[in-house]
Amino acid sequence: MICICPAGEQISHRGVKENERGQRTAYFEGRLLQCRHCAIKDKCMKNPASANHRKGAGRQVSFALNDQRAPTYTDWMKHRVDSPKGKQIYSHRMSVVEPVFGNIGTNKGLSRFSLRGKNKVQGQWQLYCLVHNVEKLAKYGGLSG
Repeated sequence: MICICPAGEQISHRGVKENERGQRTAYFEGRLLQCRHCAIKDKCMKNPASANHRKGAGRQVSFALNDQRAPTYTDWMKHRVDSPKGKQIYSHRMSVVEPVFGNIGTNKGLSRFSLRGKNKVQGQWQLYCLVHNVEKLAKYGGLSG
C-alpha cells in the first residue's frame, strides 16, 4: 500500500475506509514539508497554497480498492435486468403494468387515497382497479352490444 507522487516522493498511507456506496477506498497524504518545497506543487495539488501554512496539508490521494465485495441487491437486479431473458421480460412492462398505474393515476385522478387504514385503502384501490378492468372489458371485450 504505497503511493508515489508525481515528483517521485512516497506518500504516507492514512488508512482504508468504506465510502457511502460501501466501496473500500485507500487514502494517502503527502507530508507537509515534502509538498511545501516541491517544484511542481502548482501542477500536482488542487490548492498549492495549503502547503505554505502550518495547518495545511500535503497532497491527498484516494484510490478505490477493487477487491471482491459481497454483491448487493442492486447488483443482483442489474444482472437480472441486463440478461437476455431480463431484457425480454422488462420490455413488456410498458405494455402490461405501467399503463395501468398511469391510467389510474392520471385519468382517474388517484394521486392519493382519501381514506385511512389498510382495509379502507385496499378497498378504495380495488374499486379503482375494478373500474379500470370494467372499462377495458367495455372497450375491448365485446360488452358494448
